[in-house]
Amino acid sequence: MPQIDAERFLKDLNELRQIGRYKTGVHRPTYSPEDMESRRWLMERMAEIGLEPSIDGIGNVYGRHRGPGPHLLAGSHIESQNQAGWLDGALGVMAALALARAGLPVDVAAFADEEGHFEGGFLGSKSIIGALPEEEIDRSRSRNDGTPLREALAAAGLAGKPRMQLEPGRHKGFFEMHIEQGTQLERAGLRAGVVTGIVAIWQWRITIEGMQDHAGGTTMAERRDAGLTAVRLLAMIDQEMPKACGERSTWTTGRIAVEPGAPSIIPGRADILFQFRDIEVATLDRMEACLRACVQESNRRERCTATLANVSKSLPAPCDTAMMAALDAAAERNAPGLWQRMPSGAGHDAQYIARVMPVSMLFTPSIGGISHHWAEDTKEEDLALCCQILADAAEQFLKG
Repeated sequence: MPQIDAERFLKDLNELRQIGRYKTGVHRPTYSPEDMESRRWLMERMAEIGLEPSIDGIGNVYGRHRGPGPHLLAGSHIESQNQAGWLDGALGVMAALALARAGLPVDVAAFADEEGHFEGGFLGSKSIIGALPEEEIDRSRSRNDGTPLREALAAAGLAGKPRMQLEPGRHKGFFEMHIEQGTQLERAGLRAGVVTGIVAIWQWRITIEGMQDHAGGTTMAERRDAGLTAVRLLAMIDQEMPKACGERSTWTTGRIAVEPGAPSIIPGRADILFQFRDIEVATLDRMEACLRACVQESNRRERCTATLANVSKSLPAPCDTAMMAALDAAAERNAPGLWQRMPSGAGHDAQYIARVMPVSMLFTPSIGGISHHWAEDTKEEDLALCCQILADAAEQFLKG
């Protein structure tokens, strides 16, 4: 089995960590100067080990293996959430680089904007499979400051560059290593998780229309307070959703904005962003029915009208059985009894790559389950162990 250079793998991770450093984490929003510096740094590392590096018009960095196949694709992303962790995404790219350095026939990819700094998100992995039309690029704006995506691409020096697509038939499968971003592995005292599939995320906007009015002159009996209706509706959803959800379902209210948002004005409007996640479509359908029933019941009870609109529905992405079996065997060889199979509760580039080839993922433990925060961390010995598991599995899968 190939031997990972663990020391160099960890050195790469820690070097990348210095670009956009924020406390013990990083701040590398998509197409920021720090993000583009990290992409240039990655291309240099690719060239050092004999890969052919390139960057395309959406910001994907790609290191092409120059030797014969069969080939694997491996990677993740290297931009970060705002003021967030140093491993989310970067771990998968550095692990892919380590596989190539160990002599495996691996193409290494760092996809752009998995973190969704721009509307639509997953720009790189969607683009590379041909699922990002020019019209979506035209529409997309930064979620941070409203900058049009076209302007951001131009400022990053990417305007006019062609967007690459994966070569049909080149890759036998895609491996992505990632931190768990949860507590299951740590709580169980385990050191690796073989991912069975990636959840679908269904996003919704709930708009509540009331009547803006004076906070002192309008009696409580006369009010149509959109803010209070929003609070009561969300409480109802949280009470009813457990009757429809699955064992690992989650639901989140990511934003509640009331208008006009002044202390002496009764809110006349509330805008809510809501999502739920699961790996089974039948469970997602039940959760949607529950959400719609709650909105209907709110409209029966309340003086304010709630309107539900779907924003997006992704599909669950099951992992490939042969690739999972290779990861199972490699995990048992390297960490006997200290691994488990588990679903991914987060979205990943792998869910889009799964549309064109078999995929699999390997999770490392997250200390305290912390992610999307600068305190995110994983023990170095667990990082090195999982990278070796990944290499062993990749070798076995290629031979299978």
